[in-house]
Amino acid sequence: MGHSIGLAVYLAFSARAQRYAKRRLDARQEEGKEDADRISERFGTTDKTRSSGHLVWFHAASVGESLSILELIRRLGDRRTDLNFLVTTGTTTSAALIATRLPARTIHQFVPVDTLDAVDRFLDFWHPDLAVWTESELWPTLITRTRARGVPMILINARISQRTHRAWRWFPGFSASLLQRFDFALVQDKNTAQYLHRLGMPRSRMDVVGTLKEGSAALPFDESERLRLASQLESRPVWLAASTHDGEELIAAKAHRTAARSTQRLLLIIAPRHPARGPEVAQMLTEDGWKIKVRSKGEVPDQSTQIYLADTLGEMGLWYRLAPVCFLGGSLANIGGHNPFEPAALGSAIIHGPHIQKVADIYEKLADAGATVEVRSTKQLAAAVTRTLSPEKAAAMAHAAWSVSSSGAEVTDRALKLLLEYLPDADNSDAAA
Repeated sequence: MGHSIGLAVYLAFSARAQRYAKRRLDARQEEGKEDADRISERFGTTDKTRSSGHLVWFHAASVGESLSILELIRRLGDRRTDLNFLVTTGTTTSAALIATRLPARTIHQFVPVDTLDAVDRFLDFWHPDLAVWTESELWPTLITRTRARGVPMILINARISQRTHRAWRWFPGFSASLLQRFDFALVQDKNTAQYLHRLGMPRSRMDVVGTLKEGSAALPFDESERLRLASQLESRPVWLAASTHDGEELIAAKAHRTAARSTQRLLLIIAPRHPARGPEVAQMLTEDGWKIKVRSKGEVPDQSTQIYLADTLGEMGLWYRLAPVCFLGGSLANIGGHNPFEPAALGSAIIHGPHIQKVADIYEKLADAGATVEVRSTKQLAAAVTRTLSPEKAAAMAHAAWSVSSSGAEVTDRALKLLLEYLPDADNSDAAA
């Protein structure tokens, strides 16, 4: 399989880019975007041990992608007990979040920078039997060097936006030479399938199956902690602003001020998408006159608390279970939206803004089922919260959302079947029947 001129130029630069990569990582480390204790992993080295036997490597760019594959890894591990798993991601947030959720026989490592030396060191150490890429983060050197070693490569949960497609169209040979190295792709929607085909992926190697997030297990939560907080709240009505971004916290707070006039003792829980923003959000809310408690400080809400700042990692399942209604962020801010199946799977009715292009297909299914409400302003958000907090309304929306989210297990089934087809046979009788 040949290279386009563009890919050949990229690979030539990759072979000489070690110093450039180091400068970039040094800058990212100063910005707090890299883990200083694990920076060697970005250059392809590790202090971890590779278990003997077959290894399936999953690459997921960030938080959402990494969470979407955990259920698939669990089921694959149950089916084949001879398998071990490696998950690579590129962000410190994803590493911290999945550290406590990795399935059995699974190791996390940061993905190497896309230079020839780093990639070869990575592959020399791990020598995977199958490489599984998620969504749309495609590193050219990593792809070409993996394929050159004869490792089967599968693209799952594939999604490409119109903007990405337009950008790649300027380099058709480049994109085709990368995409044609994949053995098969499971695609989220018809638009992505069309984009991938235009960029060089043969139709015969694609199957449109929907999003893998539909088949993900519900987010975990500590039931004893849920009971403790519920007892502390003494039946106070609660709503949640989840995965919020800059600007959305103040919008939620203003909507809360209005909603609280008609719903006595109403409590708002705010869970920022990036918990590191906690101090900034706390200061902003305090200066705005709110009585707040902060989760990262070990505080719990009392009867005088108006807003509870849930600025911790790994507890979203808890907040969705406590709040029958949530506003899902990244949607009033122009971020593109976040996965609504997470609140749907845990019984929370969903309110969202208009900027949901990254997960539009999921929201369309939920809207058709009457499981979501779209708002475009603070006033509309306040009205939607007030209306949706009605027990009958919240229960009906939550049930509709749960029904849609639980119907997507066949997506994981399809991915599981595909991966098993490309794996070598088990070495011994440990494989499950």
